[in-house]
Amino acid sequence: MPRSIKSAYRREPIISTIVTMGLVDVLIGGFQGQVPLLALGLIGAGGAIAFRLLTRRRQSPLAAPPNPPLRALPSQSSRPQMPMLGLSHRQPPPQ
Repeated sequence: MPRSIKSAYRREPIISTIVTMGLVDVLIGGFQGQVPLLALGLIGAGGAIAFRLLTRRRQSPLAAPPNPPLRALPSQSSRPQMPMLGLSHRQPPPQ
């Protein structure tokens, strides 16, 4: 599938499913001469697309959140430095 169709299905799965169902009804109704099925498919697909366009226009763009305060790390840690782990190769381990 083209990338635009994949992204539409991810963003609007319900609308995309209704449009797909409507287009399948249009194809079946058109090839088999079923005018009511063809009309139902056109109404379903067209209605879903119109609904999506209307809801898209009503959505206001989200206001940008205010900039979060900048926080810097302190120059020194408040915890004491941990000792280095490891065994010296010169000393045998304690028994």
